Amino acid sequence: MCQLLGMNSNVPTDICFSFAGFRVRGGATDEHRDGWGIAFFEGRGVRVFLDPQPSIESPIAELVRSYPIRSLNVIAHIRKATQGTVTLDNTHPFQRELWGQYWIFAHNGNLADYTPAFNGRFLPVGNTDSESAFCDILQHLADAFPDGPPSASALHEALRRLAIRIGHHGPFNFLLSNGERLFAHCATRLAYIIRQAPFTVAHLSDEDLTVDFSQLTTPADRVAIIATTPLTDNEVWLTIAPGTLLSFRHGERESLGETATFARPGPTIA
Repeated sequence: MCQLLGMNSNVPTDICFSFAGFRVRGGATDEHRDGWGIAFFEGRGVRVFLDPQPSIESPIAELVRSYPIRSLNVIAHIRKATQGTVTLDNTHPFQRELWGQYWIFAHNGNLADYTPAFNGRFLPVGNTDSESAFCDILQHLADAFPDGPPSASALHEALRRLAIRIGHHGPFNFLLSNGERLFAHCATRLAYIIRQAPFTVAHLSDEDLTVDFSQLTTPADRVAIIATTPLTDNEVWLTIAPGTLLSFRHGERESLGETATFARPGPTIA
């Protein structure tokens, strides 16, 4: 299946270090060769890069790896196709508008016999189960909250219920953001780390690259990194329990009534 990467921070931060390790999973250290994409929130706008080529061979991925775009919320995806052809329109992450906000979504999993009914406001462009799930989520949110964005707790609860319903069709690991929060739902495998003072040295597990974050940050900085599997081999990552929806804001995990979306025990440390 696919690989997910997300970042949420309290100050605009670049993701060059994490992306350097992430991109080699697209054809070098892993088998995911069916395209890749990344989205950066910048104010109310979103900068999106998509390429159906393997990320390890993509000149666009090399540009992103070396170009320090600073953002509060980032979502990236490396694809191993299970549904849909290997084309640009099927490349994650996907983007739509709701309540005057851009929303970004990426999915890891395979939803079987999943044919949601659409009312026309949000329609898939490609032919993946992932984009259909994204449109399904936004259509439900638009119908449930026609007057505009709900409270953070109400939004979290609505997403939790949607994760239960859609997850009945198969693994539904996803990252979702509106530029204010980053939501991470774990169905099978997802981990995160929060980097904050005192910052230390980190070493990538997929590439021989080390960075000393104490030389690049201030004591007030805080960054949450979410990935399908840990990107570094000398830091403690927290494994998200399968069946859990988390919300990250300002580089930390929020407490929004994180009730499991289904009952399955999981480890707490990785």
